[in-house]
Amino acid sequence: MCRPIELETGRLYLRQWRPNDLTPFAALNADQRVMEYFPSPLDHAASDAMAERCQLLIHERGWGFWAVETKANRQFIGCVGLHIPSAELPFSPCVEIGWRLAYPFWGKGYATEAGKAALEVGFGRLMFAEIVSFTAVGNTKSRAVMERLGMNGDSAIFEHPDVPLGHPLRPHCLYRLSRNQWLAQNDQARPEE
Repeated sequence: MCRPIELETGRLYLRQWRPNDLTPFAALNADQRVMEYFPSPLDHAASDAMAERCQLLIHERGWGFWAVETKANRQFIGCVGLHIPSAELPFSPCVEIGWRLAYPFWGKGYATEAGKAALEVGFGRLMFAEIVSFTAVGNTKSRAVMERLGMNGDSAIFEHPDVPLGHPLRPHCLYRLSRNQWLAQNDQARPEE
C-alpha cells in the first residue's frame, strides 16, 4: 500500500476514486461519443470493474488513472493519469498517459491541464525515463491533446492486440515523450530569474 498521490491544478482535482464516481463514470463509458474510438461502450458492470481496478492500482502504487473533478463545483468529469498497459504492445514495457472525460467537458482544456499535472508526477516525482500515449489513428482529438502535452508522434502505425483483427480501430498511432524532452520543454517555459 502506498499513500495515494493527489494533484491539484488551476481548475481540477485529480484524486483517488470514490463510490459516488461509479454512476457518472458508467454514464460516460456508455456514451457513444466518448467511446467512439474504442471497440464498444462499456456496460455498468464493466465500467465499475474498470474504476475499481484504477482505485486498486492507485492504492498499491500511489499513482494511476486518477478520478478528476472540477474545483468549481466538485463535479466528477472523468479520469486522467498514468498506467502500465497489460497488453503486450510493440513498445512494452512502458508507462502510458491517458484520459477519458465526459462529453460535456470536452473542448475546455481539461484533458491537457490534467495531463500536464500527470506528466509532472511521472517525470518530476516518479522519474520515469519515457511516457507514451496511443490511440486509434483517426482519433484526432486525443492526438491533439498528445501534441499539446509536447509528445512526439512516431511515424510507425501498430496493430493494437486488444482490438479484434480486421476491426477499423485496430491500427493505432504512438506518441512519446522522454524525461529529457519534458525537462527541456519545462526549462523553456519557465521565466528567467
